[in-house]
Amino acid sequence: MNWDRIEGNWKQLKGSVKQQWGKLTDDHLDQIAGKRDHLVGRIQEHYGIAQDEAERQVSAWESTQR
Repeated sequence: MNWDRIEGNWKQLKGSVKQQWGKLTDDHLDQIAGKRDHLVGRIQEHYGIAQDEAERQVSAWESTQR
């Protein structure tokens, strides 16, 4: 699924995101609003990982979405 479709279906996908990254709250997910760069930034911030690792995790998650 490409990121435009993820952004368009963000409300339906928030549960999957929360399952993958449990430290992100509903408020964080509302602020992210389907924006990939915002998601990567929040993952970096809450998990204390480098940007390239956060990008890798988001890409891996993205590839599982259909």
